Amino acid sequence: MLFNSPVFLFFFLPLTLIGYYLTPKKLKNLFLLLASLFFYTWGEKELVVLIMASTFVDYSAGLIIEKGHRKLGLYLSIFFNLGLLFIFKYLNFTVYNLDSALIGLNLDNSFLKSYNEIILPLGISFYTFQTMSYTIDVYKGNVKATKNLINFGTYVALFPQLIAGPIVKYKDVEIQLINRKVDFAKFAEGIERFIIGLAKKMLIANHAAFLVDGIFGMPSEQLSTQLAWLGLVAYSIQLYFDFSGYSDMAIGLGKMFGFDFLENFNFPYISKSIREFWKRWHISLTNWFKEYVYFSLGGSRISVKRTYINLAILFFITGLWHGADWTFILWGMLHGFFIIIERLGLEKWLKKSAVLGHTYMILALFLTWPFVRCNNIGEAWLYFKKMFAFDFFDTSQFNDFYITSEVIAALLIGILFSTRVLLILQEKLVSHREKWGYLTIKYSLLILLFIISCVYISIDSYDPFIYFRF
Repeated sequence: MLFNSPVFLFFFLPLTLIGYYLTPKKLKNLFLLLASLFFYTWGEKELVVLIMASTFVDYSAGLIIEKGHRKLGLYLSIFFNLGLLFIFKYLNFTVYNLDSALIGLNLDNSFLKSYNEIILPLGISFYTFQTMSYTIDVYKGNVKATKNLINFGTYVALFPQLIAGPIVKYKDVEIQLINRKVDFAKFAEGIERFIIGLAKKMLIANHAAFLVDGIFGMPSEQLSTQLAWLGLVAYSIQLYFDFSGYSDMAIGLGKMFGFDFLENFNFPYISKSIREFWKRWHISLTNWFKEYVYFSLGGSRISVKRTYINLAILFFITGLWHGADWTFILWGMLHGFFIIIERLGLEKWLKKSAVLGHTYMILALFLTWPFVRCNNIGEAWLYFKKMFAFDFFDTSQFNDFYITSEVIAALLIGILFSTRVLLILQEKLVSHREKWGYLTIKYSLLILLFIISCVYISIDSYDPFIYFRF
């Protein structure tokens, strides 16, 4: 069930909100848990048992740790969740590479012929990391193990952030699970945030995706240099507004039910280094890896050489988390490489010029995006070569079909809103709200955005969020 689907907007969400506010306070978490399990079951059917199993195992692991069997509880949680990830996300990748290796070595691979590919469950990369953070924090003494299975299940399965984050740590919502309040201002803020996220997805990301699919779907011999670079611009807009749009919707939905989730994006495209980019992009994942992986390896508190090794390991895992393919691993390692050379001294030079730093960051992103978007390393390499081939073919037929006025508008608005210009404009409007009806203008625009988004929802086909496949 997608946030941008009619069944969610006009059936599930209204009924869930009504039911939630009619439910007595003591039963609100139970209601949310049941609604969230229904939400997940709607699309994933029997795979909902994986969330239920992960919830029960990590709930039990926390109690085991609390009773003094600290390593037993921690290992139970880590091995179970990483086992789930391996089987459902990485086993296909492992079998494929094993098969290729056996063929290359002229060894028998017949035992692999009966293997059937396993379907990737939605959100498994998010909820496994979320539940592991709980048991690790209980092990470290950062939180106490909860004895309330309903509250813990609500934390794990809460539908606003279940599928694609943000990754919420238990310690950040522990108090909210027990006691939370929603007033009119907070509920209105949630609606506003949800509509903005919906508009990001429907009005910007989807139009950029139309152009991206056209360019990346072209045979390499027909792809011109100018289209290759345009494709990267469009993909940057699509990816950012698709994922930040989902995060906005999740944060907005959370507020409607009394939860305050931490921000997941902070204008990453204004960064002046790749290091800064990762402090602004997918913040919840960056912080998760930093706290539970990088610091566990020793972080930067040890030797310089070991620090760089830790960074290489961290971004290898980051790439692998995003996808079970060598393209994602290479993408992650390239970002790790950029961060290492920045720490070696490049960042000092970049800080001398904002223009230089920003240009470097955008170029570094453009050089690595093909490995995320293309199906394999071969395709990514061909795309990369086209970027610097300077083949300026006649693309008039392509332009007439794909580069429409709506696409151009989406790209221009996307580029503009990737900066702080909207925040600056909003601050100026707030300072004059009594003079020229700030609230009237604000809510009129929100209503208009929602109506236009719903129009596109009614005519668009199935269009899931990009991070669903991660």
